Amino acid sequence: MDQRKVHATGIELLHNPTLNKGTAFSTAERDRFGLRGLIPDAVETIEVQVQRVLMQLDHKHSNIDRFVYLTGLLDTNETLFYRVVMSDPVRFLPIIYDPTIGEACTKFSHIIRRVRGVYLSIAQKDSVAKYLSHWPDRDIRFICVTNGGRILGLGDIGANGMGIPIGKLQLYTAAGGMPPEHLLPLFLDAGSNNEQVLADPLYVGLRRKRPDTETLYRFVDEFVETVQQRYPHCCLHFEDWTGSDAVHLLQRYRDRICCYNDDIQGTAGIALAGMINALKIKQGTLKGEKIFFAGAGSAGIGLADLFVSELINEGLSREDAQNHIIMFDEKGLLVKSRKDLFDFQKPYACDQAPTMQLVEAIKIHKPTTLIGVSTAGQLFTQEVVETMAALNPRPIIFALSNPTEHAECTAEQAYSWSQGRAIYAAGVQFPEVSLNGKTYLPGQANNFYIFPAVAMAIYVTRANRVPDALFIEAARGVAEQVDQALLQKGCLFPPQSQILQISFNTAARVGRKIFELGISDMEPPQDMLKFIQEHSYKAEYPPYC
Repeated sequence: MDQRKVHATGIELLHNPTLNKGTAFSTAERDRFGLRGLIPDAVETIEVQVQRVLMQLDHKHSNIDRFVYLTGLLDTNETLFYRVVMSDPVRFLPIIYDPTIGEACTKFSHIIRRVRGVYLSIAQKDSVAKYLSHWPDRDIRFICVTNGGRILGLGDIGANGMGIPIGKLQLYTAAGGMPPEHLLPLFLDAGSNNEQVLADPLYVGLRRKRPDTETLYRFVDEFVETVQQRYPHCCLHFEDWTGSDAVHLLQRYRDRICCYNDDIQGTAGIALAGMINALKIKQGTLKGEKIFFAGAGSAGIGLADLFVSELINEGLSREDAQNHIIMFDEKGLLVKSRKDLFDFQKPYACDQAPTMQLVEAIKIHKPTTLIGVSTAGQLFTQEVVETMAALNPRPIIFALSNPTEHAECTAEQAYSWSQGRAIYAAGVQFPEVSLNGKTYLPGQANNFYIFPAVAMAIYVTRANRVPDALFIEAARGVAEQVDQALLQKGCLFPPQSQILQISFNTAARVGRKIFELGISDMEPPQDMLKFIQEHSYKAEYPPYC
């Protein structure tokens, strides 16, 4: 392993989480950097340190307590944090991200101990360049940015939503191999319309109502322009904005800069991966599906748009492809006579009478696939599932909303109400279900199969745009890594225990697509997978000199 040049010494070195090794500093390093007397005498390996962390975690009584503990570990020893998380992704990814991250965000202002990332306030607009320059690192390749407008299924929680960019970027590294020094979580604080949040005496954000759309977009424009100047190789990851803003901001920038929205494109990518494998199980084609979306916000529209793109790839016209989509939101079926539709919803409005009844709409349109992105827990009632089962020998039912209490139905409900015929996936992980002597393994349609791999491909290729084709390619890459044994149990996604290698394989496929599309100025490597692995982060202590 190559030596790393370090200029910090003593307490300064121990207080730098990127450089700190704690008890793993060698005897030579202790002498060289003035660490004698500042740490215990024992020289330990990182494996011993991991053992101690695992023991301490076992003494915690809840996942939110484990989340707080691991956040503290990250604040003191970044390498050890990632070594722990990457040692057992099945155990730790649900703690550092979904579903625990939902609770962590609701308590963010109460549990924050050390500030992480950058906070830019609309109260200081016209000074974004000045304040962003306070961040010391210059080679930032990804900024995950939110305004806290629609966090998971929690809605507008203002600055408490900063937990999401922090957590998402941890997954870039833990699930995708991205070097953490190139990542920056960022909160664009434009206030909040949540009275409860604003009244919290411990709330850490700007205490004012959100501005009008034009004012907000001018603020975002200033931010985007500043990022382009300061970090010319940076890709912007928009995360958890309100539905209309999410769609419109992506439309505003996607053809001008390197950016994407994970709620729109990442969610669509993992849903498409699930659909590819669901169709293997039922031996069907996407052209043979009629897809009903319960939820017509940014996630639903993102899924619909990506599915339409794939249907066009299969030879359909855009109009014919859109006719395979039915959409339903909290105000009922999307129909042409409605006056409250956003511009991005109108292509999916059908020409028929409105209805507010979900079951009625399903009976009218007879969909083969039902996808929930509504954030309305238990929306898929027994009658809904039984109706889908009556219409189809193998109904595809995806309940993608999270956290858990927002899932449209559980795995057990989907399987039992369909007599085991449903092909099911959820946005959260549900346990195995035993029914009539058969065991079903519900897969989790988690975006961490998609966005870390896409990000890694963008990073190594220096792609200058992020078209939908990259997410379609990522979906195919994820889907092809599910073996027949998993498909036979109804599981549509690969084992989370192998997430890093899955991401490398997917990133290699996406990287090749980037060069095929001509959106990188680099020369393509001969072996894309090897190239990605060579540039990936290793949670190991390098020797210091």
